Amino acid sequence: MNALGRRAPCSGSTRRRSRAPRRLALAVRWAGRALCWSLAAAMAAAAADLVLAPGAPWWPNVWPLPWYLTGVCALGWAALRAREKAARRPPDEEDLPADWDKAA
Repeated sequence: MNALGRRAPCSGSTRRRSRAPRRLALAVRWAGRALCWSLAAAMAAAAADLVLAPGAPWWPNVWPLPWYLTGVCALGWAALRAREKAARRPPDEEDLPADWDKAA
């Protein structure tokens, strides 16, 4: 930092950061929301089936659909979350550049 409290031009502030981590975090967030909403819809459909016992001929085919959607959303969220965690993991010692082994 310089005397005025601003970054010096050579501090790397002109570099562009990759938007991939933010996109991945956004995808994880949306997948988690879809999981929560599908689970809520599945529980509401199960409660409606138990309490109201709808007599519509299509109801036995429709009420399990949110449960299937919950399973699909859970798998998608888990895959995205694992990918997000792997992206944040520091590199292994074998992957580090050789000049990092030198003492300062």
